[in-house]
Amino acid sequence: MAKASKKAAKKTTKKAAKKAPAKAAKKATKKAAPKKAAKKAAKKAAPKKKSARKPNAAFMAPLTPSATLAEVVGSKPMPRTEVVKKIWEHIKKNNLQDKNNRRMINADAKLKPIFGKDQISMFELAKVVNKHVK
Repeated sequence: MAKASKKAAKKTTKKAAKKAPAKAAKKATKKAAPKKAAKKAAKKAAPKKKSARKPNAAFMAPLTPSATLAEVVGSKPMPRTEVVKKIWEHIKKNNLQDKNNRRMINADAKLKPIFGKDQISMFELAKVVNKHVK
């Protein structure tokens, strides 16, 4: 019987030891709760208005392509984004991406005067387009 009472005593002390930190944590959360509520109220009191993103007008400004670029994209003025999109359509249609390194674009007869060399990186495309639009 002595062993049974010792085991019971150990269990109760273990339970008490587990409950003590739990009680302290509950008290801490109760104290912290009013601060959190105050922060939430402050956030609700002054909500920031999210305005819809306005597109940058510079991107949408129509630009006139040069004669060499006009052979690929057309001669009417269009935004820079559309010019790059049309060049990509030409590249995909004629399968001009390098087989091994897909970042490189091989120039065909129409693109060579625009690129100025046989092959350019796709990251250079915007720079090259910039030289051929006004």
